[in-house]
Amino acid sequence: MHTASPDTQPERRTTRPRGSVARAGRVLAQAAAALLVVLLLLVVVRLPWAGDLGMHAATIQRLRHSLAHPGNPLVDADTPSPYYSPWMLLLGIVAKLTGLSVFVVLRLAALAGMGLLVSGVWRYVRTLSAHRAAPALALLSLLLLWGPLLFDWSGFLGLNSLALTVSYPSVFALGLAFHFWAWLTRAVRGEPGWGRWLGLGLLWALILLCHQFTGVVASLGALAVLLAARPARTALLRLGAGLLLGLLVLWLWPYYDFFALFSAGADLEAIHRPLYQDLTGRFGLVLLGVVALGSRLRRDPRDPLVLFFVLGALVFAAGGLTGHYSWGRALPAALVPAQLAAALEVVSARRRAVRRGWACVLLAALAVGAWTQAGTLGYVMGRDALPGAVAHKYRTPWVGYQWITRAGVRYGDVVMARTFPARQIPAYGAYTVAPGYPDVFLGDAGRREAAVERYFAAGTGSAERRAILGEYGVKWVVGGSPAPWLRKVAVGPGGQTLYRVVP
Repeated sequence: MHTASPDTQPERRTTRPRGSVARAGRVLAQAAAALLVVLLLLVVVRLPWAGDLGMHAATIQRLRHSLAHPGNPLVDADTPSPYYSPWMLLLGIVAKLTGLSVFVVLRLAALAGMGLLVSGVWRYVRTLSAHRAAPALALLSLLLLWGPLLFDWSGFLGLNSLALTVSYPSVFALGLAFHFWAWLTRAVRGEPGWGRWLGLGLLWALILLCHQFTGVVASLGALAVLLAARPARTALLRLGAGLLLGLLVLWLWPYYDFFALFSAGADLEAIHRPLYQDLTGRFGLVLLGVVALGSRLRRDPRDPLVLFFVLGALVFAAGGLTGHYSWGRALPAALVPAQLAAALEVVSARRRAVRRGWACVLLAALAVGAWTQAGTLGYVMGRDALPGAVAHKYRTPWVGYQWITRAGVRYGDVVMARTFPARQIPAYGAYTVAPGYPDVFLGDAGRREAAVERYFAAGTGSAERRAILGEYGVKWVVGGSPAPWLRKVAVGPGGQTLYRVVP
């Protein structure tokens, strides 16, 4: 009878547990990633309102009424807008053809954006690692590996941030960016024909048109791929053709002058200055990824994630040093590669002990990140259903201004309102006197803002107030004090009053 040798028996006893542990870890990572995706899909049902949702809803409103000449999305003026992107044009067409509410269309946009993002992360990570657990670990790191302070901003992939921005064009553009990097990586490794490179040029232009800041991140990631791969001269010629085609598309886009945006940064610096505050609190856990990038650098000095991180960090630092705070929107170009590196180190470190230790550290960091963003559950369950400690982390979304339409405000009516309501009212079809957001193509934005300030100022006389209302064709006023020329129509959440302007 054959008997196994003593040397083979220990190996046989230890191989199975190791394989079982690896499989269990992979299944756990995949299950956790799937749960987060399901959570975000459930968030789409409620679509919590915060930030720029009103701007995007207003953009669809204008396009559904006029695809060719939508005008300014926020105020009654015939100006172009960078929000009229190919993606929003498609959503406007959907709204026009189906008659669906803009908020239903935004939910469809959220589903499409989530699908692109998850599939894009999977495709790009597969170019970096063949390990079956790598895509799930990468998604977990992108969503949870941030910091102990909650941070929400469009174009940033934190779980809570994504819950609030899932229907935004930035999520759609980020999904395209991951697909773009995956496609480009495979292109520089092989010998694709001209069609592949021209397609890459079109995709690059589409990302830039849909969300300009994400387009910068996508461009830095693409540059890192090219620097790491050092493509052949024939590939460079085809790359140049794709680049020229992308530039041509940007130049020909009819809804706004893309290249005029390069001179508009001064209007955006103040609102982006907070991106340079509380860096450790907001992004401290990403330092784990920086350590992982150091390991990747030792293994390969031309590692694409390392180059990507360096390029993003340089642009972000340059913005802070020069006062161009809008350059801070390039920060995902440093965060994404660091987060991916932290995830990939679990499956790519050369020594088994290092991989196990790294897995434990990453698990602890992800747990901290998950706890920081636990309030996201409230967007699905409601605050009352949350445990006390979690409910404390929940941030109540905005209520909305649908109540003014029930009171008689119609599409195209002009409403006098302060900045906060002006960020929501255009979502329902009305215009405001001044835009609730910076508008780089609205030449008289400053004059409009000054008019709103004067109207609501305590010392402004009745004649001047009536003159302001007449100048901008105002039919309704939200807030402020009663006056003989105003008729009270409705009271909304928080005691806000809607007045109708009477002749």
